[in-house]
Amino acid sequence: MQGVRDDNNACVAVFEIGGTDVRLNVATRRGTILETIRAPNPAHDGPPYRHYDLAGLEAWLLDGLRALSARHALGAFVACGAGGVLVTEDGPAAPMIDPGQPLPAEVALAYADIADPRGERGGPVTPGTISFAGQLLWLEHEFPEAFGRARWFLGLPQYWAWRLGGSAVSEITALGAQSHLWNVRERRFTAVARAQAWDRLMPPMAPAWAPVGRLRPELAQRFGLPSDLDVLAGLHRASANFYRYQAAGHAGIAVVSAGTEILGLADGFDPAGLDEERGMTCGADVEGRPLAGAPVPAGGREFPRTDGRAADLSVANRLIEAGVLPSPGAGGTPAERRALEVIRAALLTDGCLDALRSDGLAVLDGALASDPLYSGLVSSLRRSRHPGGQTLLNSEARGAAAGAALLADHVRRTAPVQVCFEKPPSLDLPGLRAYRSRWLDLRDTADQLRWR
Repeated sequence: MQGVRDDNNACVAVFEIGGTDVRLNVATRRGTILETIRAPNPAHDGPPYRHYDLAGLEAWLLDGLRALSARHALGAFVACGAGGVLVTEDGPAAPMIDPGQPLPAEVALAYADIADPRGERGGPVTPGTISFAGQLLWLEHEFPEAFGRARWFLGLPQYWAWRLGGSAVSEITALGAQSHLWNVRERRFTAVARAQAWDRLMPPMAPAWAPVGRLRPELAQRFGLPSDLDVLAGLHRASANFYRYQAAGHAGIAVVSAGTEILGLADGFDPAGLDEERGMTCGADVEGRPLAGAPVPAGGREFPRTDGRAADLSVANRLIEAGVLPSPGAGGTPAERRALEVIRAALLTDGCLDALRSDGLAVLDGALASDPLYSGLVSSLRRSRHPGGQTLLNSEARGAAAGAALLADHVRRTAPVQVCFEKPPSLDLPGLRAYRSRWLDLRDTADQLRWR
């Protein structure tokens, strides 16, 4: 494979694919976002199942690259996201399954019978979420004609690398993200992937930072794009965010990203200690090393809206002193409800860090990290039990795009990149430890379990 061309002035186009929207970013090779355009990415109900419109996204992506290339010198393209696509030599063999839907009942039962033990698969079999292995079983059982025509099964970032660069590859963070196809600890395909012969659908491995080729000549000509645009293999969105801190020279850390959901990741964690009943997972970083994950799904209740409104510290202090806990259907004034939402998010984040056994450096990022109540509470909660632990925040909310852009210089980087950390505010909350204990008791009730 070719190396990324040596051009310090060439920017990186980062295609960031989320479950509800997509963003096409232009970033420097140091991870600074210069411009972003975005569009909705709704899942369509079917037929044949809930799926994403890849053809529509491709048209939007190429038009966006044409517009951005008129304003920026683009030297590389990389995609980050989650999901997978079954493809022929020419295009999708079947529509891309929305993994946030349940498997059909019969397929779910069949998968439960063949699923590997938890240590092998790296994540729980979760109702309402479909692993790559579950998707392949569904397609094989109910859409045999499409499955029979398939040449590869690609992680979504690698799908876009293939569509733009022409070469099909597999990549470790996409396969390691609870696909149930890859054993991260032993760096091999799982038993079920081998037994079902699904491993034959996986093209050769490539590192996330490796160019799979340059932009297809017909695309460069049709859209007026640089013919020497390097197309990188790409990576999973969560691993991209974690890579930003690895590129800054940090190791043995925990990173909690808080937005519409809360996800904690940590390196240096023994995967054997993962609590699958809590939903903990074993993913991979860009080098293939294990990353422990502690997700906190909203469970039907949204986390605080990240619209720039900070919770009122004085209101929160009064609620904590009075022992008013976040609970389903909690009333009060708008300011009190907002404060309780943020308090709840901080308590859940503290639980994430406990699950990851974090007693060293913990980094808070995502849109919610800039709320002083959130970051101050997490810092105070940790300090009360881990006096030597340090909590820092990064108020830049575009970590996945920044981390993906940094891949363009992965091979030739000679010094750590800079990440700007801030210290959370110091909060004087003498009753916080007792408040946390009462919250943990409340979490054992049936009502609170609906929030998990």
